[in-house]
Amino acid sequence: MEEQYLQSLLKEDVQWVTDIEEQAKQMKVPIMEPLGMHFLMQLIRLHKPKKILEIGSGIAYSTLRMVQAYPTTTVTSIERDLDRFNIARENVANNLEYRNHVELIHGDATDILLTLQEQKKMFDMVFIDAAKGQYQRFFEMVNPLVPKAGVIVSDNVLFRGYVADETFDHPRYRNMVKKLRKYNEYIHKHPQFTSTITPIGDGVAISYKVE
Repeated sequence: MEEQYLQSLLKEDVQWVTDIEEQAKQMKVPIMEPLGMHFLMQLIRLHKPKKILEIGSGIAYSTLRMVQAYPTTTVTSIERDLDRFNIARENVANNLEYRNHVELIHGDATDILLTLQEQKKMFDMVFIDAAKGQYQRFFEMVNPLVPKAGVIVSDNVLFRGYVADETFDHPRYRNMVKKLRKYNEYIHKHPQFTSTITPIGDGVAISYKVE
């Protein structure tokens, strides 16, 4: 009931947004839920990151929406799946307003992140929305790329509510849920970050680098 009420308050989106949402629905490609997406966009407006790193482009829905939230930012986005990468590239190319603010990279995130480390790249914000079982590894690898006062945002950390349900034991998701629980504990205990999880969308974790 609360979620329906909050969604009813959201403004109607521009055409390209609804087009990509419909595209994702038709292709059965998961994208960030509306409330979670708007929450992330508000974080970006407040934090005003000059450079954002995204792990998991999908079809570039969140990629473009992050630029929409703060049009002077640039987003470097990594996608492993070639089919999704090609669609993401088309969606970015078709967006005349924001396409020059996006760099899409095809490849395995761990390999790309190693390259970014070697290049000593830095990002004011990192958005993690890829393989849930790899979140801790991604976090460890992006840590050197984030300066003090930088932010790491992780989506789906409550995964359909299963992570918070101690009685959950479905064989299909058991291992992933276990890893997400471990990840949530990891970021909350990390000495360089202060983290909080908000139960918006599918659960969004915000980790602020304090040192």
